[in-house]
Order: sequence, then C-alpha cells, then structure tokens
Amino acid sequence: MNYRHHFANAIGRLEAERRYRVFADLERSAENFPTARWHRGEAEPEDVTIWCSNDYLGMGRHPKVIAAMTEAAGQYGVGAGGTRNIAGTSHPIVKLEAELADLHGKDGALVFTSGWISNLASISTIADLIPDCLILSDALNHNSMIEGVRRSTAQRMIFRHNDIAHLEELLKAAGPERNKLIVFESLYSMDGDIAPIAEIVDLAERYNAMTYMDEVHAVGLYGPRGGGIADREGLMARVDVIEGTLAKGFGTLGGYIAADKTIIDAVRSYAPSFIFTTALPPAIAAAASTAVKILKDGDALRAQHQRQALLTKHALSAAGLPVMANPSHIVPVFVGDAELCKAASDMLMERHNVYIQPINYPTVAKGTERLRITPTPFHSDAHIAELVDALVDVWKALKLPFEEPKIVKFRRAAQAEPVCSFPEFKKAAE
Repeated sequence: MNYRHHFANAIGRLEAERRYRVFADLERSAENFPTARWHRGEAEPEDVTIWCSNDYLGMGRHPKVIAAMTEAAGQYGVGAGGTRNIAGTSHPIVKLEAELADLHGKDGALVFTSGWISNLASISTIADLIPDCLILSDALNHNSMIEGVRRSTAQRMIFRHNDIAHLEELLKAAGPERNKLIVFESLYSMDGDIAPIAEIVDLAERYNAMTYMDEVHAVGLYGPRGGGIADREGLMARVDVIEGTLAKGFGTLGGYIAADKTIIDAVRSYAPSFIFTTALPPAIAAAASTAVKILKDGDALRAQHQRQALLTKHALSAAGLPVMANPSHIVPVFVGDAELCKAASDMLMERHNVYIQPINYPTVAKGTERLRITPTPFHSDAHIAELVDALVDVWKALKLPFEEPKIVKFRRAAQAEPVCSFPEFKKAAE
C-alpha cells in the first residue's frame, strides 16, 4: 500500500494556506556576524545580513566561548558517551549546572538537550508528582510549555494572556487547599511583551500555588548578572522553578531548569525525556558555562544590545513602518497576511540581501502574521539605516500600509562604525 499521497496532501494544504516553510541555507560567519553566506542551488553564494537570529548577544561567536568548546572537544571528545545515567554526566556538565544554579540564586539546576525538552519534561513531571494538581497556563505560552501541560495527567486551565484578574478568578475557584502550578513566560517572544511577574507571584503566595516561569528569551539579556527579567526585578527567589535556554542569549545549545534541590532531584529521577536522552556533549557544556560566566559581568554588552534594539524600533517607526510596540528587545513588524508576509521576506532577500524569516500560523494567530526582527549589539547604525531603506522599499512594492511616522530622538547614521566588539564589550549605551 502506498502511503506517500497522505504526506503529499498534508504538504499541499500548507502550500495552499501559504504556510509552507522554506529554509534558507545560511553559512554564518563568526568573524563577520551578523553577516552570513546565502547558498541557493546553482547560483553563486551571496552575503546577507541576518536580522532574525536568536543568538541575541552574538555569544555563539565569542572567542572565549569558541576556545572553551575547542579545548573541551580536544580533551573529552565530541560526544557525551551516553545518557546522564550511563556515563553521560561529564565534569563540564556538572560545572555548568553549578553556574546556572548560581545565576538564578537556586540550590540546584538540571541541564537538558534543548529548551523545548526542558519545558516538556519538567512541567509534565512536576505536575504529575503533585497530587490532584491543577495547572494554570498562560494563553500565549510557548509550544514546548503547552506540550508539557498536555503530557501531564493533571487537570489544566488556561488564563487569558497576562490577565491577573482572570488568573485570580481561577485560583480562587480552585480553593486554597487544591495543589496548583502556575505556568507562564517572563518575556513572550512573538509580541515582545513582559509578564507581570510580581503580581503573579503575589497571587501564588496568596492562594498557595507553585510557580514555573520560562525565561528563555530573557536569560543573559536582562538583570545585573543576566538572570533574566526576574533577576532585573529582584524576584528570582519568589519564583519556584526558572526555566531557561543556552541557545539564545548564551549562544550555544541546551535548556535547563533551576530550582530547589529536591525539585531538581525529583525531575532528574522521574522525567523520561531526561532519563532516556543522551546528555549534552561536554564541549557544548564547557562553551555554555563560559558564556554564562562572561554574561554574569556583561552589563556593557546588554546595554549595547538594548541601545540597538531601541534604535531599530525608533528608526522603523519614524519611517512609518507598523512596529508592534513592546518594552523588550523584540521588534515585530506587523503584516497581517500569510502570503504577503512570505512575499515580504522573499523580496528582502532577493532585492536587499536582508534575511528576516516570516512568522505565520501556528506560531502566531492567523491575521497577525509579522516579520520578527531581533537586533544584536553587532548590528551597526549603518545596518539599521539599510534595514529601514529595505523595508520601506518592500512595503511600497507590495502596497503594504504605512503608519503615521513617529518622532524619534535618534539621528540616522548611515556611515556609523560597528557598535560593539569583543572582548572588551566596548561602548555601552549612551
């Protein structure tokens, strides 16, 4: 029996809905980040500027991080050698977990092979180990958190996004004696908005609930030591479980949770996704540990990152482009149509050598499609000026709507030099 047509039909549905995703074959340059070589079939490779990388601080090309990985690979080899239970608990991964526990002011930490797995494994395991647990999950939580909630056998309810009144209503209805787990993110990466963490932990303490917070898009980037939004707001001690990634602000690979040692031990001992998965290789653990150490003293780099993100928002808004306002480093530009969003992305590459991946359903709701721009400290003022010109050209070519230009304080600096260089983290934001 031929099953191939089922899969062809599934792909056809995506293409009909203009949701079929095409991967750009990119060759990142550690020396020239955020520039990459774009390979496309028989055509000659071209240089493009990446404007949508999750390597928010460029730590993936930091010379000390690269050196740590190279040295560890030479010393330990390139593989982990097994699961954590079977020869995979290397000394570098033990040191990494200690660094992460210290970063978040917790007794312990546990490293996974990805942030997606850390959410899936931890949320489902924690909820299932709490008798009669009710999970209260934010409506805009990431897919990995949703899958963790679904994997659990616990009852679950969804509260409206960042809606404290609705969350309290659900907590009150559950009663103080019911075991409850509140699951939310600190920074939501598609809209760039930030959770009311203080109000959520206030409610958790008032109604006897446990808290689990995803800091994936904030660790390394916010707080005096890079611990995330909760670090910035002095709230880490009041959040029971903090989940993060090593693949974004820290520029490497992997995910983790930080919490009380007993919670860490329970997840380590019960989560199948942890127990039966090969461990993170020691070379990656060593690189990640180095990145965490560097960013504990990385205020200048964080300040430069915030400066370039703010400058990008202001420059795009001044040109009348529909930037979706938020208080974070995420710069979403609204399109509102899947086909036009893909067309805008393609045109940026073809005409301007600017790479911004379109964000369509199911990552965002239908009708809210957008281009998600993520400036880094290595995007110069000249890069930003070029981005504005490219987007304005594409918006005109596709007849996309402009907004009333907003007054901004920043000058256009088309000939500016790059604003950041390693290893000194020069030129903090003025």
